[in-house]
Amino acid sequence: MSPNQLLLSYALRYPSWIVFTIILGFSSALFNGVGITLIVPLVLGFLGQDNINLEGGPPIIQKALSLFNGDRGGNHLALMMLAVILAIVLKNIANYVNLLTSSLLSRKLVNDIRKAGIQLLLEVDLDYYAKIKVGEIINRIGGEVGRAAGAIRIAIQVFTTSVTILVFIGILISISWKLTIASTALLLLVTLLNQYFVRRAKGFGKVLSEKSGAYSTALLEILTGIRLIKAVGNEKVEYQRIERLIDERERADYQSQANFAAIGPINEVAGILAILAIVYLGKTLFLQEIESLSTVLLIYLAVLFRLLPVVSQLNTQRSGFANSAPSTAIVADFLQRNDKPFMANGQSLYTKIEQGIRLEDVSFAYPGHENLVLNEVNLWVPKGTTLALVGASGAGKSTLADLMPRFYDPIKGRITLDGKDLREYDIRSLRQAMGIVSQDTFLFNTSVRNNIAYGREDVTEDEIVEAAKRANAYEFIVQLPQGFDTEIGDRGVMLSGGQRQRMAIARALLRNPDILILDEATSALDTVSERLVQQAIDELCRDRTTIVIAHRLSTIQKANQIAVMDKGRVVELGTHEELLKKGGYYTRLYWMQFDRNADGVTNAAVNDVLVQTSYEIRTRLNPMIGFLGLVVDDLVESSEERQELTEEAYQSAIRLLKNLEVLEENIKSA
Repeated sequence: MSPNQLLLSYALRYPSWIVFTIILGFSSALFNGVGITLIVPLVLGFLGQDNINLEGGPPIIQKALSLFNGDRGGNHLALMMLAVILAIVLKNIANYVNLLTSSLLSRKLVNDIRKAGIQLLLEVDLDYYAKIKVGEIINRIGGEVGRAAGAIRIAIQVFTTSVTILVFIGILISISWKLTIASTALLLLVTLLNQYFVRRAKGFGKVLSEKSGAYSTALLEILTGIRLIKAVGNEKVEYQRIERLIDERERADYQSQANFAAIGPINEVAGILAILAIVYLGKTLFLQEIESLSTVLLIYLAVLFRLLPVVSQLNTQRSGFANSAPSTAIVADFLQRNDKPFMANGQSLYTKIEQGIRLEDVSFAYPGHENLVLNEVNLWVPKGTTLALVGASGAGKSTLADLMPRFYDPIKGRITLDGKDLREYDIRSLRQAMGIVSQDTFLFNTSVRNNIAYGREDVTEDEIVEAAKRANAYEFIVQLPQGFDTEIGDRGVMLSGGQRQRMAIARALLRNPDILILDEATSALDTVSERLVQQAIDELCRDRTTIVIAHRLSTIQKANQIAVMDKGRVVELGTHEELLKKGGYYTRLYWMQFDRNADGVTNAAVNDVLVQTSYEIRTRLNPMIGFLGLVVDDLVESSEERQELTEEAYQSAIRLLKNLEVLEENIKSA
């Protein structure tokens, strides 16, 4: 969608308003022309020239001046004066109503564009937000939309002004087509002179949009990162950065205003020169008839003199429109839907989980990236059970959890719920059946009550209190200054991390979800807070289908099954006890967090792990020695095979080194 198409598409939503604006613009121009045409004969009449020679004058002027011919007394002059006053009053009324109409139309268009932008932001996929800065979004939906609406308002004004000019030109042609041709040529020269300023205005408008976007982005970063800025004492650096952006933005704005302000004086000087040229041409063209046509020429000059400011106004409006054009282009690009990711919606409404969730050969890579974050993952989560995902950072745990509520879709394989692909479900009904509690809990800058009840409309006070009690949050809530009505600040800044987590759990309990996703909900808490939150989580998980992501293995020992992930794959699967007996990756992770004799890890289990580790080392060392022996003894037939054996030996050495590091770490901690 081009900027002009954007303006047209939104303007055409209100055809009656546009037609009304056109009628008002034409009426204003017509009344203005009538008033200017009649005012010269009226002045001459008051000066005593009751009999004016009309020879050679156009019929429309002759008819107007005939009101002054003959000895008719002052009544006709009074009527003429009333006619002039009435024309000017009607012109100004039409202008006033036109201004209100265009302003209301502009506001309606601004509202429509902003609503369309907000709707787009709510519907677009999360991947869009990963590629754009929030400050840019705020600048576009705020400042740029306002400036684009200004362009729409100016476009309406340009149309009205153009109608006025056409009416005046029609009057001038009726008086003298020769002078009008000359006048048009002179006014075209003035317009061409203004074209230079119009081009500059467009350039300044583009720079202003860029600087405004950079300023909005930087300001938002400072406000959201104020705790970090103060923690590292970087206030001076951030102030200098924002100061530079403010200066650059104001400089661009000043240049734009200076260019805009220059148009009026230049047009005035050019207009005076055009008037003098017309007077000279009029004297030259009508030299023989100058006395008889003096009144006609006076009327012509009066109309022309009134036309010149209108032409100047048109040039100013063109400059303003050019200045706003970059914003219109930005908004048009922002509202484009064909270049943004949208999640396809299914038709089946989710009702209730009956069997469970299955992942079938699920692979995933983030849009625009080739590396697989998940690689052929297969899992089965029966109804009412808990699946825990563990592994190192970057193993793909959070990504897998993001696929459940369809924040993203797999690029290969599928996720089914009761045998039906998640993509077949209506997204809204599916997500409403899920509760998500993550490490980074988001709370709104509103009351405790509203935060707990968020997402529920038909909730009672008793239900909110009960959810808070079950989440171990009631005790601290009632101690707040206004209890459940306490405003908790931006992102819940007035609460501790544990309190925010319990608030999020209360919100999830109130939603009573069938499927629960816990993404490292206790990883950033102290021991006391973790214990309280874990108790709330245990209450939340009761009789629900739950997927838990955790770094602290103590929080998932009771899970029905634990999936150990590494580099996007499930490398081990089983219960806590089963995985410990295997002595594999999970056991090594467990050793890193606990003393080997603590929490039920028996000496026998430790010995089993040592034996298993020794076995793994020998298993990897033997083929590595064999590969290297083939290479050293030159028993390899081709360079490709030599390269392959060397690579295999290298990978075996890396795996061996990892096992030794884990073993060494556990020996030190013993």
